Amino acid sequence: MGIFSRKDTTPAPAPQATAGPDLTALTGDYTIDPSHSTIGFVARHAMVTNVKGGFQDFTGTLHLDGADPTKSTATLDVQMASIETGNTDRDGHLKSSDFFKIDEHPVMTFRSTKAESLGGDDYRITGELSLLGVTKPLTIDLEFNGVAKDPFGNERVGFEGKAEILRSEWGLTWNAALETGGVLVSDKIKLVFDISAIKNA
Repeated sequence: MGIFSRKDTTPAPAPQATAGPDLTALTGDYTIDPSHSTIGFVARHAMVTNVKGGFQDFTGTLHLDGADPTKSTATLDVQMASIETGNTDRDGHLKSSDFFKIDEHPVMTFRSTKAESLGGDDYRITGELSLLGVTKPLTIDLEFNGVAKDPFGNERVGFEGKAEILRSEWGLTWNAALETGGVLVSDKIKLVFDISAIKNA
C-alpha cells in the first residue's frame, strides 16, 4: 500500500471552548464622540428607492456595567436642525411644519429604561424616544464592536445598532399620493447607529 493511500488514524483534536470576553474592566461612564459616531435613518421614497440621512449635531452618554449589562444605561440628545440628507430643499422641508417643526421642537431625546444581553456581542436596549412632544418606547438592537485605546490615550468602546419605527406614531404624518399608487414617503423608518464613546477620566 502506498504512503498516500494510508488512512490517518490520529484522533481529531477536541474543540476548545472559547471564553467570552471579560467586560468587567469596561464598567464606567462614557461620552459619545460625535465626530466618530453616526446617527442615521433610511426612508423609502416613492415606493422604489431609499433616501438616507443623518444628524450632525448630537450629544450622548453611556453607563456600562460589564459585570451586569442589565444595569447599563444610555442617553441621547439630537438637534433636529442638524438633519442632512444630501439635498438642501429636502432638508428644508424636513425642518418645516410638515415634518419636524424644529422651531417648536428643536431636540429629539432618547432615555434608556432597560438593557439586555442577548449572548455573545449582541445586546438590546429599550427606552423612550421623545419627538414632536410625543414620547413612545423604542428598542434598539446593538452589536458590541470592541474596546481600544486611541493614540491620545482615550479608552473607546464601539457599538453598531439598528431599529425600526413607524413615524406616524410620533405625529409625522405628512405624505403625498403617487399617480401609480402608494405614497411618496414610507411610514416605516429604519434607524441606524454607529457609536464610538470615550471613557470618562
